[in-house]
Amino acid sequence: MMFFLEAVISGLTAGVMYALVALGFVLIFKASGVFNFAQGVLALFAGLTLHGLMTGTVPFLHTTNSAWAMPAWLAIIATIGVMVLLAIVWERLVLSNLVNQEQIILFMATLGLAYILEGAGDIVWGSDVKVLQLGLPQGASDYLLDNFNLYVEKLEIFAAVTAAILVAILALFFNKTRIGRALRAVADDHQAALSVGISLRTIWIIVWSVAGIVALVAGIMWGAKSGIQFSLSLIALKALPVLILGGFTSIPGAIVGGLIIGVGEKIAEIYGGPYVGGAIENWFAYMLALAFLLVRPQGLFGEKIIERI
Repeated sequence: MMFFLEAVISGLTAGVMYALVALGFVLIFKASGVFNFAQGVLALFAGLTLHGLMTGTVPFLHTTNSAWAMPAWLAIIATIGVMVLLAIVWERLVLSNLVNQEQIILFMATLGLAYILEGAGDIVWGSDVKVLQLGLPQGASDYLLDNFNLYVEKLEIFAAVTAAILVAILALFFNKTRIGRALRAVADDHQAALSVGISLRTIWIIVWSVAGIVALVAGIMWGAKSGIQFSLSLIALKALPVLILGGFTSIPGAIVGGLIIGVGEKIAEIYGGPYVGGAIENWFAYMLALAFLLVRPQGLFGEKIIERI
């Protein structure tokens, strides 16, 4: 029973890490109705930028200079500035020219952004694995280990608390603020939003900036856990089943979907892996998402679309 409980907790904490990436997808989808394929690469690029600023890595030369190094708090602020600047440039050069275009065109634009940022990250900061040291709690939780004999990483607990705070803030932002309501209006109809005086350019800059900040949080957590490496961009592929389960438009759904995927793949790997040769974790999430699409395609918390003919 204790082993099963540890597996469940491990799955829950892994699910929280998936959900941190999925939150960025939800933000972009709620504001534009487009799946942002570049969200995983945004987390990678933000993590690379943060590490480069903290270590004083000289851009393009990949050598360190201690005189350029920033303290962690200043590097985080500077990285947020980089992500906001990236949102402004992305809106000016691309999004402003794609108003009222088909969703597939916007999706292909995000696919292009993913490749551009991945290549830029390699050129500017180098492709080697980078250890991100921010002083986040590491090792097993002494309290849970001593009192309940459960091995749970302190970093995973910290990530869970961070995700809960993010969800609360984003839910309030979308439901209680004027900008949040404007974001939902833009997602429903670009032209109608423009006709009532909503600045589409401003809205897109805001939502991409917020998505960039969420990507930075995800990059910090994944970087502190396993280092900043280019395989981080592949997390986007695991976030897709999370969104299918939780719903593309639901912020709490991203968390719930992540928890279901995390627990499901851990339990399936431990108890079902020996019977099928292992490696269930690699494909379980996608099989579960496929089953969900057949039963409830809008996800657990997604809005059911009703069309009258």
